[in-house]
Amino acid sequence: MTVLSVATGPATPPRLSDVIGKLPYRMAFAGGWIDQPLLSMLNPSPTGSMVTVGLQPVCRFMDRCGMGTSTRRAATDLWQGELPRRDPAQLARELYLAENQGRSEPSGSQDMIGLVYPGVNRLDYGYAYEGGLFPVHVETNCDPVVARWLEEVIYLLPINQRPPGYNPLGVKNLDPEWIRRLGQSGVDCYDAILARDAHALGASFNECMQCWAAILPHTVRHATISIDLVGLLEYYQARYPGAMYSGCGGGYLYIVSDKPVPGGLRVNVRLGEESE
Repeated sequence: MTVLSVATGPATPPRLSDVIGKLPYRMAFAGGWIDQPLLSMLNPSPTGSMVTVGLQPVCRFMDRCGMGTSTRRAATDLWQGELPRRDPAQLARELYLAENQGRSEPSGSQDMIGLVYPGVNRLDYGYAYEGGLFPVHVETNCDPVVARWLEEVIYLLPINQRPPGYNPLGVKNLDPEWIRRLGQSGVDCYDAILARDAHALGASFNECMQCWAAILPHTVRHATISIDLVGLLEYYQARYPGAMYSGCGGGYLYIVSDKPVPGGLRVNVRLGEESE
């Protein structure tokens, strides 16, 4: 008689980093798209801002959802899966060149900055500085109190991966006033986080989404998207202080709330090498 053995798995369970890698993720909040020169060149204000937040890799985020996963893959190849302990500004430029080599529509530098900078960051973009490709200044806050507060009020609701054939740039309404408001929403977002003001943070999210819909309407409505992104957004904005999508075409819905959001995921803010 033949006895079949049943595999019970490895004696030592794999670590999560063995499966998803060690590199951080990032969230991009209000002001997104101001890192693209086609917008910043028309901004009537000297600079416009957006906010990124470095995340610990405590789970695998979906691809094509505005979480910087393509940049993370490029960083994995460039640095063999380990974030070098060097000046993050230098790392961001190095990664920008590596990911965008040969691209006709390069990724904005907020993707790279968000990945390599810890904490909460305000990125100030002005077209007069390096053609708007890199920020004039990056303001970073790694206060543990601020980070823990943000972890308590941000929920991520998985909505939709960008579908094949989707392009958010099919329609461009590059109105300078809307671009100014977009850049200001990033300033307001950063100030709200430092003040730990959930209602002001939610308001900056809502303002950013209004700007996206006005400037680049395909960020929320497109022939390839079968989900009612606008309807979902309005539902959550009406019930919580604010909400915005993690990227164009959906992705995750960031919801600001001081109470649990059904189905919502939590995040861990990365504060630097000591928290890795």
